[in-house]
Amino acid sequence: MTEKPGIICVGAMLWDVIGHSPVRLKPGEDVAGLIHQRPGGVALNVAVALARHGLAPAILSAVARDGPGEGLITETHRLGVATDWLWRDGPKPTDLYMAIETPDGLFAAIADAHGLEAAGTAILSPLENGTLGSSVVPWEGTLVVDGNLTQDTLAIMAEAPFLSRAFLRIVPASPDKAERLVPLLNHPNAIFHINLAEAEALAGRPLDGAIEAAEAIAALGAARVLVTDGPRSAAEAARGLPTIIQTPPCVEARHVTGAGDAFLATHLAAELAGASREQALDQAIQAATKHITAHPVTRKDIA
Repeated sequence: MTEKPGIICVGAMLWDVIGHSPVRLKPGEDVAGLIHQRPGGVALNVAVALARHGLAPAILSAVARDGPGEGLITETHRLGVATDWLWRDGPKPTDLYMAIETPDGLFAAIADAHGLEAAGTAILSPLENGTLGSSVVPWEGTLVVDGNLTQDTLAIMAEAPFLSRAFLRIVPASPDKAERLVPLLNHPNAIFHINLAEAEALAGRPLDGAIEAAEAIAALGAARVLVTDGPRSAAEAARGLPTIIQTPPCVEARHVTGAGDAFLATHLAAELAGASREQALDQAIQAATKHITAHPVTRKDIA
C-alpha cells in the first residue's frame, strides 16, 4: 500500500499549452513564437515544485480516462507527484489550459476546467472515506488548496471535521475566483498566498500595495497572509506579529505562468525546513524571480 502523504495539493491538474510571443501583440495578430505543453494547473504546479525541493507531495484532482489523461498521469508521476488517489470517473475530458504570453506578461488565457468542476466534492473522497482520513481519524499534514475548486467544495472544506488537523495553504488561482475563499478566512490553520488583485477582490475595495493588502485580509479574519505585487514589494501579515516586507530584484520577465505557484512551494518547503518568516519570504521571492527569468523551453507533445 502507498504510504499516506504528508503534503496533498487539491485542485487543478491539467495540460498547460503556453504560447510565447517575442513581441507585444494586438488582438488578431499572428506572429512566430514558441509553443510548449506541460503538466499544469495550480495544484499540480505547486506539487511539482514541492517535489523539486525533495518533498513527496500527492495530488487530489479529476483526470479523465482518456489519452490526454493517461499521458498526464504518467508525466506527473515521473515528476515525483503521487497520483494514487485521483478521481477518474467523471463525464468530462481531461482539463486543459491555453495561454499566450508576451514581453508584457500574460496576454490572454482560457481555462477549460469542466472536469474538475463536474467532480465537485468527489475529489475529497479519500480524505473522508478512510483511505487517507475520516471524520473520526482526520488526515494530518499540509493541504494546498486551489481556488479552482467549486464554491461548494471550498465551503465544505472550511468546516470539514476530516480536515480539522490539516494545515492549509490557500491560493485563489485568479482574482475572479478569490471570493470563493471567503469561508476559509476564519480557518485557524490557514495561510493565504495571494496577489494584490486577488486581495482586492477578497477585500472588496482597492488596496495600496502589498502591506495594506496583507493587513486588510488579516483584518477579515485570516491568521496569516502573504501578498505579492509583481515586481513591487511582497508582504506577510500574521496575527499577533509585525508585518514583514521584502522587495524582489529588478529583472526582465520572460514568462509568468506558474510564478505564484513556485513562490508558494518554495515558501512552504523553506518553513518545513525550519526557516524563519523572513528567510522563507526571501527564498520564495528568489524562486519566483528565477521562474520568470528562465527561458521558455519547447517540448514534444506527450499527451
